[in-house]
Amino acid sequence: MLTAAAFFAAKLAHETDPADLAAARAAGTGPVVVDVRSQAAWDQGHLPGAVHLPDVTRAADVLPDRDADVVVHCWGPGCNGATKAALALAEQGWTRVRELVGGYEYWVREGFAVVTPAGRQRRTPDPLTAPAAG
Repeated sequence: MLTAAAFFAAKLAHETDPADLAAARAAGTGPVVVDVRSQAAWDQGHLPGAVHLPDVTRAADVLPDRDADVVVHCWGPGCNGATKAALALAEQGWTRVRELVGGYEYWVREGFAVVTPAGRQRRTPDPLTAPAAG
C-alpha cells in the first residue's frame, strides 16, 4: 500500500510549479521547458527559451539528451496534453520528466515573463495565485 508520504514524494518528483520553475531558471539550474501546445497557442505566447514540441514523437530530434531535466507544459489545469506528453517522453526513455502544475495559464497568472508577437512581457500577477508585491 502506498503511504501518504510516498505518494506526495513521488508527486513532487514528477511535478513543479511556476514559482519553483522560475526560481530554478533564475538560478541558472532550470530544466529544458517543453511546450506541447499547438502552433496557434505558441504564437499567442510562450515561456522564454521554451522548446515548441507539439508532436513528442519528434522529441529525439529536439531533445537529444535523455538524461536532461525536462519540464513539459500545456495550457493549464484543464488540459492533460502535458501529462500525455510527459508519459510519452518517459516511455521513450527520458528519465527526468516533470509536468508544470497549472501550465502556461498559471505561469502567466503568476506574472512571469512570456514572449508574444509584441515581444517579451509580463502581466500583473493575479492576487489569487501570487502574493502582491510589497
